[in-house]
Amino acid sequence: MDVPSKSAVPSPPAGPGSSPKTAPRLPFVELVALTAAVMALNALAIDMMLPALGQIGADLGALHDNDRQLIIVIYVVSNGVAQLFFGPLVDRFGRKRVLMWSLAGYVTGSLLSVVAATFSMLLAARAFQGVMTAATRVAVIAIVRDQCAGRKMAEVMSLAITIFMAAPILAPGLGQLILLAFPWRGIFLALLAYGLVLTVWVGLRAPETLAPENRKTLRPGAVAAAYATFLRNRISIGYTLVSALCFGALFGYISAAEQIFLETFELGQNFAIAFAAIAASLGTATLINARLVSRFGMRRLCHGALIVFLATSLAHLAVAGSSGETFLLFMAFMSVAFFCLGLIGPNCTAMAMEPMGQNAGAAAAATGFAGTTIAGLIGGIIGRFYDGTTMPILIGFATLGLFALAAALWTEKGRLFQPHAQAPEEAQAPEETQAQ
Repeated sequence: MDVPSKSAVPSPPAGPGSSPKTAPRLPFVELVALTAAVMALNALAIDMMLPALGQIGADLGALHDNDRQLIIVIYVVSNGVAQLFFGPLVDRFGRKRVLMWSLAGYVTGSLLSVVAATFSMLLAARAFQGVMTAATRVAVIAIVRDQCAGRKMAEVMSLAITIFMAAPILAPGLGQLILLAFPWRGIFLALLAYGLVLTVWVGLRAPETLAPENRKTLRPGAVAAAYATFLRNRISIGYTLVSALCFGALFGYISAAEQIFLETFELGQNFAIAFAAIAASLGTATLINARLVSRFGMRRLCHGALIVFLATSLAHLAVAGSSGETFLLFMAFMSVAFFCLGLIGPNCTAMAMEPMGQNAGAAAAATGFAGTTIAGLIGGIIGRFYDGTTMPILIGFATLGLFALAAALWTEKGRLFQPHAQAPEEAQAPEETQAQ
């Protein structure tokens, strides 16, 4: 489906959870671009580090080679845990205010990383940066959910992820370029500069999409009820679990990527090119998803991708285990697996958020917590098993793919590929928000 020619994204219909008459609207293109730019904060904070992990570990005295992975894992886990805290704040104080404070925290975390004198101090700075960045994902997904629903939200998220995928594709190469001219601390200065630019953009252009009458209380009982609403919804919790399991495999790969490409395959400075090639397949899939989701639906694309992801992972494990791993074999199988992840991610997010129109902030926080913390912990465990070969990563991909497919079967009560009735928001939406 082509991008709508309307200048603004249509608001969801009036109802208890939305107020289109009072909630400002961003133009469609800017909503996609801003969502992508905010999401890129995490990608840059993770992937720009990869070429420098060895230097950072050696310079700051990491005790063991695999300890360098903690620079990634600590950030990811703290980011995921903190999202539970920020969800109620986004529903109480508004999307923009919390987003601005979190961007200030991202900049501060970058500065603390620049001046860190020990490995422990750097890990603490990364934890703080991860915590403060947590609110950015919660706030921007709530903004998207405030302004669109159902397949339209999946389309916005897919387009945003397609643009945002330039970050993980280019980030290792950018980090490598910085290392040619500056020490590793220059990478954190670059993150600081990006955070400042994004802060100005949000401050000048982003509207507050949460109407005053829809703001929620911070009473513990109300907060608990908001999260309980999410946990009781089979679709929301089920697809959040599917996403968490699949991206646990992704984080396992990311945490060990530097060692795989530099030590196992001995690529040297070509590491960034190989990493970008695999990441590009994920970006290509999200672009394709944005064009196909309105035609085929979220479930058909997601379920098909899950099956192919599992089959590819099992085949990769079998071939590598019997015939031995090669660089070309690894690149080919991983590119297919990442393509599948590009279809799974945005559709799982949209399906998990779809029933949560009245509970967008808490729901975004819950999906972020599970999708980041669970995925980060699983990925960190997989990465710690790195032994100079790719086998721990391949076993992780196959195992998590199997569990993810089982979670999807549980969520849909054993019936995959079955389109559901339109959500109330989608069914009543203006004509331009309907699937074409």
